[in-house]
Amino acid sequence: MLRGRLWLAAATVALAAVALVVVPPLYRIALLGSGYMAEQLCAGIFVSDRSFDHVMGEDLSGPGFGALALFTPHVDAEAKTVRASAYGIAGQTAVYQDGLGCTLIRHRSPDGFRARTGDLFAAEPLAAFDLEWPDGSIVAAGARDTDFEWPDGVDGQAASGAVDAIFADPDPARPRNTRALVVVHKGRIVAERYAPGFDAQMPLVGWSMSKTGTNALIGLRVKDGALSLDDKRLMPEWLGRDDMRGEITLNALLRMTSGLAFDEDPGDKLSDVSQMMFVQPNTAAFAASKPLAYAPGTHWHYSTGAAAILSGVLRETFDDERDYLRYPRERLFGPLGMRTAQLAPDASGTLMGGAFLYASARDWARLGLLYLQDGKWRGEQILPEAGSPIRPSRRFSLPKTNTGRRSG
Repeated sequence: MLRGRLWLAAATVALAAVALVVVPPLYRIALLGSGYMAEQLCAGIFVSDRSFDHVMGEDLSGPGFGALALFTPHVDAEAKTVRASAYGIAGQTAVYQDGLGCTLIRHRSPDGFRARTGDLFAAEPLAAFDLEWPDGSIVAAGARDTDFEWPDGVDGQAASGAVDAIFADPDPARPRNTRALVVVHKGRIVAERYAPGFDAQMPLVGWSMSKTGTNALIGLRVKDGALSLDDKRLMPEWLGRDDMRGEITLNALLRMTSGLAFDEDPGDKLSDVSQMMFVQPNTAAFAASKPLAYAPGTHWHYSTGAAAILSGVLRETFDDERDYLRYPRERLFGPLGMRTAQLAPDASGTLMGGAFLYASARDWARLGLLYLQDGKWRGEQILPEAGSPIRPSRRFSLPKTNTGRRSG
């Protein structure tokens, strides 16, 4: 009898030890699945105005998405929320906010979360320009669909063939799923095509193209004098006397040479980038918590975490959260005529500038054109000129308050 009890106790301890090792990662993976489904459905339905079936068929099924069959979504069209869970476990809710896209929240009510951003853009509508693109929305008829009228000097047959190739899916196991293509030549749209269910007015997620918008916003704050490329001690996690992360400059973050050990493998469900975007409520703090793998400024490593930290640094240049959330539209999207653009915040209120900027293909082309024109728009220097002198700014060396923002 005693031996049997000892065996049972040992088995119980062994099972408990296995559970401690196995269950937490599985739960984090389940949170990732529910978060991904909820966010994608929320943005697809409420940002892009697509149907439930279209988003499920195009974005949440097919090669690589088999595990999502274990998750069940619930869409509340009136409340503009989407909740997903795996058999009722590890549920996450995405809530839509006007002009700000969708945010994953846990342990908070959607109404309470929205309260701080109510009527954020009500007094500042973006003007509609009845002019030729990029100043307005008029695009030549010869630029649409398949019967392209290519400009003189362009090999029309080769160009049309390239467009066809971009929309082709030669490998069913690795579909490209091209949704939109806009070709700009000498500042005008000369060709565009959209997949079935997508159109020229539909906001589309930028994923890593979103970083381009974040870098532009940082450039604007440098131009404003609120930031300097030489700024250090940017995050509260880096303020320790012997913490070498305090030597990471704004310039290093922009160039992805911070040296932080951030796992960018999107195929790993437990990687930093996957967990940051769909599980962690404070993306900037999560990315900033990573240790150094290299001395700052010595090693290039692609990092969505760097963009998350930049969004957090940008936030700290504003005393009012609403001013921060309005800034992208006031200083970048509005002047460029990007009327469809929406940049979503995380649950802590920090913009998710590494992945979740939504805009129509035509508006993405406007942002690209800004860079091709060296930061100029309608003759005005929107972004700092190359080689502009580095100006000093206030340093980020004060501890955070209880609200999660730095004091001072």
